[in-house]
Amino acid sequence: MTDDASTQWVGTAGPRFAQRPAHRRWLLGQAMGLLDFFQHGSFNPAGGFFPLDDRGIPFPAAGDGGVVRQIHDTTRTVHCFAIAHLLGLPGADRMIDHGMEFLWRRHRDGAHGGYFWGVDDGTATDPKKQAYGHAFVLLAASSAKVVGHPDADRLLADVTEILRTRFWDAAAGATTEEYAADWSPLGDYRGQNSNMHLTEALMAAYEATGEKSYLEMAESIAALIIGRHAREQGWRVAEHFTGDWQVDRDYEGDPTFRPAGTTPGHALEWSRLLVQLWELGDRKHDWLIDAAKRLFLKTVEIGWAPDTGGFYYTLDWQDRPARSDRFWWPCAEGICAGAVLGAVDPDPRYEEWYRRIWGFAMNHLIDHRNGGWFPELDSALKPVNRVFQGKPDLYHALQACLIPLLPPDGSITRGLLGGLPATDA
Repeated sequence: MTDDASTQWVGTAGPRFAQRPAHRRWLLGQAMGLLDFFQHGSFNPAGGFFPLDDRGIPFPAAGDGGVVRQIHDTTRTVHCFAIAHLLGLPGADRMIDHGMEFLWRRHRDGAHGGYFWGVDDGTATDPKKQAYGHAFVLLAASSAKVVGHPDADRLLADVTEILRTRFWDAAAGATTEEYAADWSPLGDYRGQNSNMHLTEALMAAYEATGEKSYLEMAESIAALIIGRHAREQGWRVAEHFTGDWQVDRDYEGDPTFRPAGTTPGHALEWSRLLVQLWELGDRKHDWLIDAAKRLFLKTVEIGWAPDTGGFYYTLDWQDRPARSDRFWWPCAEGICAGAVLGAVDPDPRYEEWYRRIWGFAMNHLIDHRNGGWFPELDSALKPVNRVFQGKPDLYHALQACLIPLLPPDGSITRGLLGGLPATDA
């Protein structure tokens, strides 16, 4: 038996880890270390944020126009440093302000409305307008509003209008996918990934504004993607759909945002989001919590590598590993899901998996020498750079460190408004 096999013994005696002061201090220390790693190196004086290499050093400029900035990087950084502000991290305000200005000045299309996917210092390098990117604009605006940024209302109103008038399909109760700069449609593909992240952002917008329509949209998406389709697929989350929302099992997309087959990490992410949605709806919709549990337990059964540990990146429709490399973010989402489920259900399996996944992350994903988390490991658990380069993301790892510290009934920004308990200091 290897150290990380899924059959490895994991003790569950005593209080949940998330209730123990020492574990809570460790989580907070990990969160602050991540913020420190990204805060200074990623700040790009020309606007936006640099991608970082393995050591936390900005990658070289990409051509004469400077480093290409993608909108999910800009928006996630704003969201994460809004969290940092609520934690009391000095200098976080500069990061928020820098990102908000770049979103409005460079990512926003002043001629046609909406937000470009990729920009550099002077042009839109990728002028597509994607639901995925706009979901994160909504999240960034909502988080900025929670911390009182003066431009938050402007951004929130603008992206909400775009989402409702350009992307939202009221008949389906979900979002369409992508458009050219002039809003001509780019195919009839429909995807769950953009809808999942829009669900997260809609809940954050509801928390920030109190506007019930955001919550209703989130519930509508969950009903389609999970209540209908994941249920029909035996609690596997279908990723890709035709224009009329039929599951497309043959779709072959890019490995970063639209991998073929099923993606265990997304089922875990949905599990966490469904608990939050259930709580925000005053626990009226019991199917949400039932689905959260079923998704989690099915995914750890089929998605965890039994020999080495870690979640396979993708599975085929027979639950066989398709892309067998282990990525960081499914483990981060498994940690979050295990934490929130363990907070609302005493079933020891959630705590057992919470501890097991954190153990894997501690032993293999956290870069104890340079900082941050390794984004990819091969089947021998060695770091590789096949899909991602360097240290590409703060968002998933930071949330894995903080969600266990907070009540499961809302977003991190909402939870941190009142501050962490004194025992976490």
